[in-house]
Amino acid sequence: MEGFPNFATNRGRRLPGRYVTRERYPLYLVGERHSPWLLDQRGAGHQVAGQVFEVDAQVLAAMDVLERVSAPDGYRRVALEVQPAAGGAALTVQAYLKPPEQFAQAEARLGPLAEYTLEHAALYRPRT
Repeated sequence: MEGFPNFATNRGRRLPGRYVTRERYPLYLVGERHSPWLLDQRGAGHQVAGQVFEVDAQVLAAMDVLERVSAPDGYRRVALEVQPAAGGAALTVQAYLKPPEQFAQAEARLGPLAEYTLEHAALYRPRT
């Protein structure tokens, strides 16, 4: 999201407004790094709020590298539906989710959350 850690990789065009997932998903801050993990577990957690960007294939590939989609412990890019928080038609978007089998409740620092905020982002520590 704009103004958040790792945003420099996203060189897309932001669609106006705030969006929420149509389904509920659990979002946690995980581990000592306080990494945001949206778990691929529909029906649990909250409708999660966020931003939507239109990106080209090159930017999407760079984001896949950032999110380590090819690593066994990386995120998985998944299609899911979001809708404008103010109401309107749903969109199918790509989002980075963690498989639930990678999640250990003991590693959760916060959550489940309805949104990843700047306050949460201030806790984040990048990989060394």
